[in-house]
Amino acid sequence: MASLPNTALDQLLGCRYPIIQTAMGWVAKPELVAAACNAGAFGFLACAVMRPEAVGPAIDRVRELTDRPFGVNFHMFQPGAEQIVETIIGRRVKAVSFGRGPERKMIARFREVGIRCLPTVGAVKHARKMVELGVDMLVVQGGEGGGHTGSVATTILLPQVLDAVKVPVVAAGGFSDGRGLAAALAYGAQGIAMGTRFLMTRDCPVPIQTKERYVAATTDDIFVTDKLDGMPHRMIRNRFTARLEHAGPLAVWLAAVQSGLRLKRLTGASVSDLLRSAGKMAREGDAGFAQALLAANAPMLIQRAVEEGVPDEGVMATGQVAGRLTDLPSCDELVASIVRDAEARLTALCSGTLT
Repeated sequence: MASLPNTALDQLLGCRYPIIQTAMGWVAKPELVAAACNAGAFGFLACAVMRPEAVGPAIDRVRELTDRPFGVNFHMFQPGAEQIVETIIGRRVKAVSFGRGPERKMIARFREVGIRCLPTVGAVKHARKMVELGVDMLVVQGGEGGGHTGSVATTILLPQVLDAVKVPVVAAGGFSDGRGLAAALAYGAQGIAMGTRFLMTRDCPVPIQTKERYVAATTDDIFVTDKLDGMPHRMIRNRFTARLEHAGPLAVWLAAVQSGLRLKRLTGASVSDLLRSAGKMAREGDAGFAQALLAANAPMLIQRAVEEGVPDEGVMATGQVAGRLTDLPSCDELVASIVRDAEARLTALCSGTLT
């Protein structure tokens, strides 16, 4: 039986297997991160919607549950981002991931203390920009991925990015098993990153009534809309999304105001903090100011479904892969099966015994 190769992902992050558990908001809490790391993957703690003062205790809680290395995800646009950066550096986590607003100076500070920088990108131009800013590696997410997503499939985007940059690349968007890991390695990626597959585990803290909706979903139940916050977003159809699809501009903006106020209460940010964050997103990103103001919609409506456990009153962000998943394994069972199946597939490829 062929063994999985020791990739740059294992070497740079210190995980046993080239598998990343991504930082899903409201989902990637300390319990899931620790379970993924204990199983041999590399987990990212989702801090993008946390109060700055909550980040340190969350990191400490992960360390109570595992002695394995892990990472933290955050956005430079979120209120209190500078304090979060100081907390991450002070706690010396292994890696950071981010998708919005990285700064060259911030990336350099992380790297100076040995913290790896691993942003997620969905376009070749963004991959080139991140490498130019000095990151260590990239997660490349194709259009099959959950939440905010692009239009280019992983099978097209991944080789494009591999040809365009010289840093290690991790493949995301549509992965859930050992066949996918073997395929990603064959493309030249250093491993895979999965969100939905880790959400659909027994170790995930999402309420069971919401998980059961993920299990029941078929590929026909999963769609992409820009009505949530002005950007393409992949989710599972439910009663809320039916109303969303028929909502007029006034209803969308009303929801944005309500979400913004809830986000304000959650993060402790002032109205001026939120407006400054929106303005910075508009200046430094691809979104206009109006679209940036709508950004509060997604995290708050996802919270309603996946943290509060009311799936028909919020958004269930998902990758397309949920449409073919029908079980809820533990993280140990999941990672072990991925490694076993990937090694079997690699053995068959090398021996010429494909079936």
